Amino acid sequence: MRAGFLPKLLFSPSVFLVLVCVYGYIMFTIYLSFTTSTMMPVYEGAGSANYTRLLGLENWRVSVGNLAVFASLYIVIAMALGLGLAILIDQKIRAETGFRSIFLYPMALSFIVTGTAWKWLLDPGVGLERSMHLLGWESFSFGWIKDSDLAIYCVVIAAVWQTTGFVMAMFLAGLRGVDTEQINAARVDGARTWQIYLRIIIPQLGPVFVSAFVILAHMAIKSYDLIIALTNGGPGRSTWLPSVFMYQYTFTRNEMAVGAASSVLMLGAIALVVLPYLFSEMRKVKHG
Repeated sequence: MRAGFLPKLLFSPSVFLVLVCVYGYIMFTIYLSFTTSTMMPVYEGAGSANYTRLLGLENWRVSVGNLAVFASLYIVIAMALGLGLAILIDQKIRAETGFRSIFLYPMALSFIVTGTAWKWLLDPGVGLERSMHLLGWESFSFGWIKDSDLAIYCVVIAAVWQTTGFVMAMFLAGLRGVDTEQINAARVDGARTWQIYLRIIIPQLGPVFVSAFVILAHMAIKSYDLIIALTNGGPGRSTWLPSVFMYQYTFTRNEMAVGAASSVLMLGAIALVVLPYLFSEMRKVKHG
């Protein structure tokens, strides 16, 4: 009796905090999205008016459009580079441990640090462009971060740099778990290395692709600190994402109910990505 009670007692504060500070505030945010809250929470019902207004706002449409560009490029490039690096390291190269550490290092940094570092690097006045000019390449120009049409791609570059090593580690673990009997049989039959990867190894990495997609999509949808540190949402609204929209409307424009509605839609988008994956994994465990 006591042996079973002690672990429950030790875990109860953590469980209580999670229930209140995570799930409790999620429910409170959902509730606020159906009220007339502005600067402070109020409890007068507004029905679905906030969602109707939200979907009609140009700022929201711009944010969703930017998210579509950012997420698609970020996910595809990070997965492609991560797979490529994993395949290269899987060739039993020398100093493999050192290369893995180098590629994984950016993931140890916070997105604030990453955004600040890339902001310095991409700033035409102090970064890459300035360095090239000092080296004598006067015609070199790289001012994407100041261009409203190209700034979103700077965010993609920084995000890909941050997470590619993590994706590489996932694919490398998957590569090391592939059945070697099929690979040896293919080599005996005279198959080339690229054919083995394309027809035997990569098709077996389906679960890794799904896991990487879920993680990257989740990170893309909730990206905020990287945006703020790198571009602060600018120039103009060119790098606004739904997370930036939520902050602006909740804390800057004093439209808390609209900001809460945007948070609920973001939560719904994340749930659409994560929940099917979780249910699938739970089903595998149950029937495995």
